[in-house]
Amino acid sequence: MKIVNLTKHNISTKHNNISFAIKLNQIKDIWLFNCIEGCQHYCIYNQIKISQISKIIITELKISNISGLLGLLSSLNLTNRTKALSIYGPAGINKYLNLIKKYSKTNFRYNLYVFILKTGLSINSNKYLIYTFINKKYSDFIIINTEQQIKFNLRKAKQFNLLAGPLYGKLKKSYDFLLPDGITLYGQSFIKTYQAGRKILFILNKHHTRQSIEISFITDIVYFKQFS
Repeated sequence: MKIVNLTKHNISTKHNNISFAIKLNQIKDIWLFNCIEGCQHYCIYNQIKISQISKIIITELKISNISGLLGLLSSLNLTNRTKALSIYGPAGINKYLNLIKKYSKTNFRYNLYVFILKTGLSINSNKYLIYTFINKKYSDFIIINTEQQIKFNLRKAKQFNLLAGPLYGKLKKSYDFLLPDGITLYGQSFIKTYQAGRKILFILNKHHTRQSIEISFITDIVYFKQFS
């Protein structure tokens, strides 16, 4: 999981505008937070393929966060995209999308799903979770990579004279095996290390609440929105 700040090198962008992308390299998916004006240009500059964008999360329904949305959706339409696209946002995002489709006279070839953000688990997809905490019109987000990195104890496997192959993969997944001589191989005992996924908190409101600060204690990385 890699986070790319799309406005980092843009000196013309106001400090109260923020847009970033999360690259999920293992599944070749990109989740985009906000779609500011010039979003496609910033994606190209940061080597982000818009064809890999599968989810767009609008953190606050204001023009600076959605001014590039119609252009991006239209560009995806021109590429003959067939993969579905999901958009998450505050109440009113569905009405906005219907209006831009109506007045731009654009019909998207791909399926467009719209979800209203509420406090709680908003996205659960491919071992990645996004929790939303709504405070009035602002929202904070926790992004969790639930994938567990397990290192196989190769040295112990060699002590049992186990041949490399599919058996290693089964033991790494904690499968147990009963050998012909009655000895049991417990997969859990062949796991050398265990590491949980990362937890990242995005606080996008300059007036931090007690809840936001308490949540930050259980996360690995905290990103605060910068204000002028």
